[in-house]
Amino acid sequence: MPELPEVEIVRKSLNKKIKQKKVKKVIIRNRNLRLKIPSNFKTNFLNKKIIKVDRFSKYLIIYLPKDNYCLIHLGMSGTIHIVNNKSVNKYTNTSFYNSPFLPKKHNHVELIFENFKIIYNDPRRFGFFQLIKNNIDLIKRFSHLGPEPFDKNFNLNYVLNFFKGKNKDIKNFLLDQKFVSGIGNIYASEILFFCKINPFKKVKLLSKKECKKIIINSRKILLKAISKGGSSIRDFKDTSGLKGGFQNEFKVYQQEGVQCKNIGCSDIIRKKIISNRSTFFCDSCQK
Repeated sequence: MPELPEVEIVRKSLNKKIKQKKVKKVIIRNRNLRLKIPSNFKTNFLNKKIIKVDRFSKYLIIYLPKDNYCLIHLGMSGTIHIVNNKSVNKYTNTSFYNSPFLPKKHNHVELIFENFKIIYNDPRRFGFFQLIKNNIDLIKRFSHLGPEPFDKNFNLNYVLNFFKGKNKDIKNFLLDQKFVSGIGNIYASEILFFCKINPFKKVKLLSKKECKKIIINSRKILLKAISKGGSSIRDFKDTSGLKGGFQNEFKVYQQEGVQCKNIGCSDIIRKKIISNRSTFFCDSCQK
């Protein structure tokens, strides 16, 4: 599943391409995604100008006229492709997640513009589109989620109060979207390595200094991942033919058996399973 940086790359690609563009035609080939595509979906888009594409956490938000919104969540296997009418489309994927080429199957939704179209592909159909009718409902829609790492509300007081008396380990908290939104398995492992905190450490045992490190490094790691174009777990490219480069920066994720990259450490990176997720860490550096 794409994490915050990968979704941000999709947002940037989409916003650049469809902002202030009018939708000429809508094709729905399969309404049966995780949430069934509503019957009024076409009317919300047809002949409407896209105001902008925003993002919260791992959700894309398409701003439509008259205070209407469309949320898109990519689920496990969803990808958004840009197909130009008048040029050869070697790479169509707006991010570095899954295939860079437009697949022949599972193209469920198409938004057709003047000289190009946007296609939503999702083999497993765990992604969804959701229409939101006003700003109040949009705010309510995300009320169950914690702040993003970049949010000013993700601060020391918030973290200390959230952790107070809790017995769960820090890795699970970083994956808990009710605590902080947008961090997934890749970046949680990387963040804790930079913090020098063991992923199994109970949050009630974390010091104030360690909590500060979590806030600082969450922002630092995600910003760096965004600047590098996200993480290409395989050799995939985006619509410009560029690859996500953050996978070249991994210190622990998928580095099991490799010597720790910290200067002076000769230990190897280990892998353990926490809540059915692979967790990578250095036993010597992360206490």
